Amino acid sequence: MPYLGGEEAVRELRRALANPHVQADRLRYRAAVLRVIRLMAQGADVSGLFPEMVKASAGADVVQKKLVSLFVRAQAPRQPQLALLAVNTLRKDCAHPSPAVRGLALRSMCGLRVPGIQEYLQQPLLSGLRDRASYVRRAAVLGCAKMVKLQGDCEVDGALVNELYSLLRDQDPIVVVNCLRALEEILKKEGGVVINKPIAHHLLNRMADLDQWGQSEVLTFLLRYRPRSEEELFDILNLLDGCLKSSSPSVVMAATKLFLVLARDYPHVQADVLVRVKGPLLSACTSESRELCFTALCHVRQILGSLPGHFSSHYKKFFCSYSEPHYIKCQKMEVLCELVNDENVQQVLEELKSYCTDVSVELAQGAIFAIGNIARTYTDQCVGILTELLGLQQEHITSAVVQAFRDLAWLCPQCTDAVCRALPGCEDAIQDSEGKQALIWLLGTHGEKVPNAPYVLEDFVENVKMEMFPAVKMELLTALVRLFLARPAECQDMLGRLLYYCIEEEMDMAVRDRGLFYYRLLQSGVEEVKRVLCSPKSDPSLGLLEDQTERPVNTWASEFNTLAPVYGRERWALVTAHQTAEPSYACSSHTDSRSKDTGIMPHLHLESLISKEVLEVHPDTSSLTLIPDVYLTAEQFQKTWLSLDTSCHLSLPWCGTVHPDAIQTALQVVHIQTIAMSKAGVQPWKAYLSAQDDTGCLFLTELLLEAADSEMQVSVKQSEAKPEALQTFISVLRTVMGTVAGLGS
Repeated sequence: MPYLGGEEAVRELRRALANPHVQADRLRYRAAVLRVIRLMAQGADVSGLFPEMVKASAGADVVQKKLVSLFVRAQAPRQPQLALLAVNTLRKDCAHPSPAVRGLALRSMCGLRVPGIQEYLQQPLLSGLRDRASYVRRAAVLGCAKMVKLQGDCEVDGALVNELYSLLRDQDPIVVVNCLRALEEILKKEGGVVINKPIAHHLLNRMADLDQWGQSEVLTFLLRYRPRSEEELFDILNLLDGCLKSSSPSVVMAATKLFLVLARDYPHVQADVLVRVKGPLLSACTSESRELCFTALCHVRQILGSLPGHFSSHYKKFFCSYSEPHYIKCQKMEVLCELVNDENVQQVLEELKSYCTDVSVELAQGAIFAIGNIARTYTDQCVGILTELLGLQQEHITSAVVQAFRDLAWLCPQCTDAVCRALPGCEDAIQDSEGKQALIWLLGTHGEKVPNAPYVLEDFVENVKMEMFPAVKMELLTALVRLFLARPAECQDMLGRLLYYCIEEEMDMAVRDRGLFYYRLLQSGVEEVKRVLCSPKSDPSLGLLEDQTERPVNTWASEFNTLAPVYGRERWALVTAHQTAEPSYACSSHTDSRSKDTGIMPHLHLESLISKEVLEVHPDTSSLTLIPDVYLTAEQFQKTWLSLDTSCHLSLPWCGTVHPDAIQTALQVVHIQTIAMSKAGVQPWKAYLSAQDDTGCLFLTELLLEAADSEMQVSVKQSEAKPEALQTFISVLRTVMGTVAGLGS
């Protein structure tokens, strides 16, 4: 028998596929086709069998047609000319009596990624959209999205869009969901599928017919609809009530987000929904799926930010299991810190104490830091546990305990005496940089309460030449100068030796500069040193600020059931801002030349640059958080625009021509949506923009450029009088337009 991957095997398969006797036997013919697929899966070059395989697709065997379809779609990019040979056979199959064959033919044709295939797709797809079989309609709907994507920047066929909108009322629920996804992809540049009142109520009434995946998709699309009245709002919430009882976590989470967004003006409704979702979230937190468990824990922490103690009665659900991975255990410990109260503090601390001796260094230190966080409220119990852990004389445990003591001494002055009593003997077990810095800071700041503080620091001074970490040396300098002010007789000699080493022998320039600074400071007199270095030894207000974590549900409702709780708001904003835009291909040479002539910039480069500019100019945008997925129709914009007065009018310098695509891409990065925009070269050039912050305040903007190389007039209208938010919005808009103008010139 020939080698399976060799040329002889390909020649043998070609002879078998062309053999009339094999073709006459259905099972032998299918076996030969299957051998070709197996050979292709192993990486062999079977492109030479393309004509024989296309011929094999003309048979009546449905299984054989599926195998040939897989081969043709995989080999079409290598053989684009021969791939068109399969089109005639596939078009014939689109009229086959069997719905399975018709649907397979549509899927195969839409999977041929070859130039010129679009003209052969239109008629079969339109026929498929009107097919009696739901399976064919499903394939045809998804095929429409693929066809439009292959067309690139060509104008979308309005008749096709209307046909898909009409199929939203199809009897088959999967067709309905496929239509939503297809319209979202086709109308991406226009803002996606529009959900008006008839469509929204129709989708709500069809929820019972959808499977779990379909329900999740529909609930996500319904976020775009805004009820017109309070009565309509509560009618919708009543229809969605059953989704909160679903056995699918994805449906429950999607329904919860829709409840939170729709009930923006009804905090009591939001609180009631969060109480009802407690059970499904707790079940997800104990799920065998690690990904689901981690995501649920992140959402629990998000809810606790607005409702502290919401899960306190179920604190045992967040105890760690030995088989759980490290990242889940860390999240559970963070949750436990937020659930501690007078009733469960003893049990939580005992559980965290058991984690402190875990074989995992990271987990053990994380548990110690968690006890340190709880110590800000329950000081005596936590300090006792931390002091007890020092007796284990384990390097990583001692280091973490000393770091926790440092934070406690800074945030909770009442803990200082207990911390200072526990410090003696710690220096022998600490080897890492963070632990050394924490111990040296404590000895320098509170050294008057630690009898042997000068002698511990003297050991560090004696071994300073062998110290590997520059940060430890700089901390040692500061601590010794501070302790010198409190205990000068014991520290004078060692301080002189340390300064001499840092100035004359140290190779690290940062340490040398710090030594020179303190040397010159000491020359100016003790009073000047006290004025500079004797800062407060603690700041309890920082602990109070950290405890003020309660924030309204509306500040994160739009982020619920997304990756924002997993990544964190800031990091998720950067991730979404730097997402690579998919390349689009023009449908004619005219479009290509126009893109080159107008100098349209790559989306990725522009998005990265805009994000960088906004972050540099506005590092703190806490006064304004724009919501990304809020879209106004042209009618809504016009009605709102006419009803509002102009809040601000300004002029922006502009040089050169306007690039609408670049401006629209840049505005999307900062979540400002484009309602309408003139084409390039039109004078006067206009654009209308909208944005909404997390409190529901709308910002409507008009851009007007009378002629090239002139000032751009900007008019902003605001639905609510918020001067601070308005100034931040104008500043962000000014930065974006300035960046685009600079790139264009």
